[in-house]
This record gives sequence, C-alpha cells and structure tokens, in this order.
Amino acid sequence: MALFVEIIGWTGALLVLAAYVGVSTGRLSGGSATFQWLNAVGATLFVLNTWWHGAFPSMVLNIIWSVVGFVTLWRIGRRRMSRS
Repeated sequence: MALFVEIIGWTGALLVLAAYVGVSTGRLSGGSATFQWLNAVGATLFVLNTWWHGAFPSMVLNIIWSVVGFVTLWRIGRRRMSRS
C-alpha cells in the first residue's frame, strides 16, 4: 500500500508540474480546461498522499486547490453548454 501511495503522490506532482510548465512556456492558458484538469487531478492525488503521511496543512491546501480546479472546470463546461 505504501508504494501505491507514493506512486499516487509522484503522479500528482508530475501533473501539477506539467500544468505549471505549460502555463510558464505559453503552451497552456491558465483558463484552459487542460490546465485545470492537470491541476485538479494532481492536487487530488496529493491529497491522498499527504493524508497518508499525516501532512495535514499540505492536505488542506491541496483540497482547496482541487476544489478551485474542479469549480473552474464546471464553469468552463457551463459556458460551453450555453454557447451551443
């Protein structure tokens, strides 16, 4: 189980890093669905990893981070639906 939790944590780290690099290099927009998915899923995976390790301040930060990402994705979807 510990190895699985570490894999989850490293996957989350890579997703958040990919989002940051994408925005920093201009390949992604901060308002894009891809950027939001990378951040929201990455943060969610961090929540699982930090909970396992008892890193509660980091866990709370990542809960908030993932909620912001998923709310933004919901808004992006709602905008797309209203246009069609």
